[in-house]
Amino acid sequence: MGDATPSPPDATLPVMLVHKSATCGCCSAWVDHMRAAGFRVDVRDVDDLDAVKARVGVPAGKGSCHTAEVGGYFIEGHVPALDIKRLLAEKPKARGLVVPGMPAGSPGMELPDGRVQPYVVELVAPDGTTSVFAHHAY
Repeated sequence: MGDATPSPPDATLPVMLVHKSATCGCCSAWVDHMRAAGFRVDVRDVDDLDAVKARVGVPAGKGSCHTAEVGGYFIEGHVPALDIKRLLAEKPKARGLVVPGMPAGSPGMELPDGRVQPYVVELVAPDGTTSVFAHHAY
């Protein structure tokens, strides 16, 4: 969890808007990960995350516990900051990135022993189809 040390915000990064439940601890830990990576983060606690997911276009079955918006893309779930920075740098024609579910060891879901469940970050195309964007812990 050492990567959650606050660092000065990176003015070159767009502001990130995070929609989450007020009671979700792992969402708050993920926000800490984003801030440690230099993102300026605006957090909105919402009662109906499904409405947010529908508005931004998260594909069915690809949801997680929080949804962010940054640089014209959505970020669904426990996506690592480096993958988001890569997305913003490469600017692919896409809706956003998803990490379905809540994989153990992903940002915000760290385990005390450091174990990481292998997981995939998926890129969501404009038509809602997905493809592999990054592999983690493989």
